[in-house]
Amino acid sequence: MMSIWEYANPKKFMALSGRVLPWVAGLAVLSLGVGIFWGFFLTPDDYKQGSTVKIIYLHVPAASAAINAWVVMLVASLVWIIRRHHVSALVAKAAAPVGLCFTLIALVTGALWGQPMWGTWWAWDPRLTSFLIFALFYLGYIALWEAVENPDTAADLTGVLCIVGSVFALLSRYAVLFWNQGLHQGASLSMDAQENVSDVFWVPLVICIIGFELLFLALVLVRARTEIRLRRAQALMARERLA
Repeated sequence: MMSIWEYANPKKFMALSGRVLPWVAGLAVLSLGVGIFWGFFLTPDDYKQGSTVKIIYLHVPAASAAINAWVVMLVASLVWIIRRHHVSALVAKAAAPVGLCFTLIALVTGALWGQPMWGTWWAWDPRLTSFLIFALFYLGYIALWEAVENPDTAADLTGVLCIVGSVFALLSRYAVLFWNQGLHQGASLSMDAQENVSDVFWVPLVICIIGFELLFLALVLVRARTEIRLRRAQALMARERLA
């Protein structure tokens, strides 16, 4: 019986990811195309927010993908710390810049969405502030990888940072549930029918969320494959210098 740990082998990971990547990328493009077109052009304006409500189709999926990216980094870092599989460390490294991009998209679209309603581009709302700190953790994680020369030591230190940063990932995810004060609205997707987004916006929003998650997966696979190739090239160069 095959084990999931077999894919910690770089050759098997490269083979599997090479087969999966085109399908994931294609589904991501399809989902994003359908979701964004449906959301921006086929849904009505909100009675209170007007057309600005349609930023939800970028803001919410980007925020969700940013938080889920950190979860992927956390799991990959724990696998590295516990089992010392180099592929998992490279997956965590590959996911960080992608997660940071989604975090910045969420912050920028949040400002664009909030300004007409709040009258300001930024407010030190607890939920906004937690997401800004979350972005700084992403920057710190990436900077730490670049600052430490030994890759194993870098993976160890960034793994610890990832565990600490998970606190802010959870805060960013669940702040909309337990922080009611501030300008930020409640959760767009909720089990509470009164708080949940209207049905006319719900379906394209879910499609966009799926599209962003698939896009994240595709980008991480591309970056992880690149990191593995780079690691191989560095190993070959080191052998040539010793020869």
